[in-house]
Amino acid sequence: MPEVRFTIRWPDGREESCYSPSTAIHRHIEAGATYPLGDFLERARLGLAEASERVAAKYGFACSSALDQLATIETTAAGQPADGQVVCLSMT
Repeated sequence: MPEVRFTIRWPDGREESCYSPSTAIHRHIEAGATYPLGDFLERARLGLAEASERVAAKYGFACSSALDQLATIETTAAGQPADGQVVCLSMT
């Protein structure tokens, strides 16, 4: 299953490299796009859940790396300004 790495810039300016075990994330987050924090969180939740479900369908178990990545995103987001913007810098 092809994995995807995507780099985001948080509202505080910090950049983070993120991981998705599937290209399913492309349906939810786009390179070069800017999202309000809440919208980005919802897109990350949907995209990483879909990616984990695709792994489960193929291998019979959910992808813990996708769930861990989502937990990291949610933890970092909790410390960001609620009205902030998240930029997806790249997807590879």
